[in-house]
Amino acid sequence: MSYHVPVLAKAAVEALVHNPNGTYVDVTFGGGGHAQLILDQLGPEGRLIAFDQDPDAEEQAKRINDDRLLFIAANFRHIARYLRLHKVKKIDGLLADLGVSSHQFDVPERGFSFRYDAPLDMRMSQDDTVPTAAQLLQEIDAEELQWVLGTYGEVRNARTVAKAIVAERSTRTLKTTGDLLGLLDGYIRGNRPRYLAQVFQALRIAVNDEMGALEEMLTAAQEVMSPGGKLVVMSYHSGEDRLVKHVMRTGKPDGQHDADDFGRIRRPWKVETRKPLEADEDETRENPRARSARLRVAMRNDETEKH
Repeated sequence: MSYHVPVLAKAAVEALVHNPNGTYVDVTFGGGGHAQLILDQLGPEGRLIAFDQDPDAEEQAKRINDDRLLFIAANFRHIARYLRLHKVKKIDGLLADLGVSSHQFDVPERGFSFRYDAPLDMRMSQDDTVPTAAQLLQEIDAEELQWVLGTYGEVRNARTVAKAIVAERSTRTLKTTGDLLGLLDGYIRGNRPRYLAQVFQALRIAVNDEMGALEEMLTAAQEVMSPGGKLVVMSYHSGEDRLVKHVMRTGKPDGQHDADDFGRIRRPWKVETRKPLEADEDETRENPRARSARLRVAMRNDETEKH
């Protein structure tokens, strides 16, 4: 079984690499699928800097014997700091393939999937300073848990489930995916796999602060990108896609345009995809994960226009 099948790989790399001898960043290395395709498009002076906080991804990076590749074991929210550390002032493109890799879903002990009875972990970094999903469920209050389930998972009965979890933990700790599933079985609405996927997705996003990390990464990308550089982002969650769209259109996570004292609107990005690109039938048939993928592309500029 392959580590991970990259989604919309050809379209993403074609949009990203516009200067074969430029410096590019892949902030979600995973199994190295996109990274290898990028390296194939680079010339001898080209450079690829890859980020991933997952220890398994670091092992995958060791399999690529290419001096043009620099792997950094860190969360992509810290790209600006690490680029400065490696004396990289500007980059020519950044690729992000958000969400969880197929490999992470398929390793039971990571706790990302409801298909296995495993510890409720869900940490992408395996960093002991980051609370696990089990710890999150033990400490979070009902109101905040309702918000997490409703916002990140679009769980229809988020309030009811949040209260049930808080009540349950007063008598026992939910330590495994099996513990959580046993509780959820009494509250499932609609299709069971879909409902469970929504709950697990919400908890994973909260455990890893994925939305906060994405916002920081997109802000950093604006700072380090050269004029003409490309920002290429694939998202699988409506909240992520909305944030990416807002940043590409206005430069700000909230989607509000930034105007100067003369009423001129600053547009740090030129959107190149009016609508997000989606996988075709052939790709979704071979890779079901591709069904929810949304690919957006923008080019760095500094244009302003009258409001």
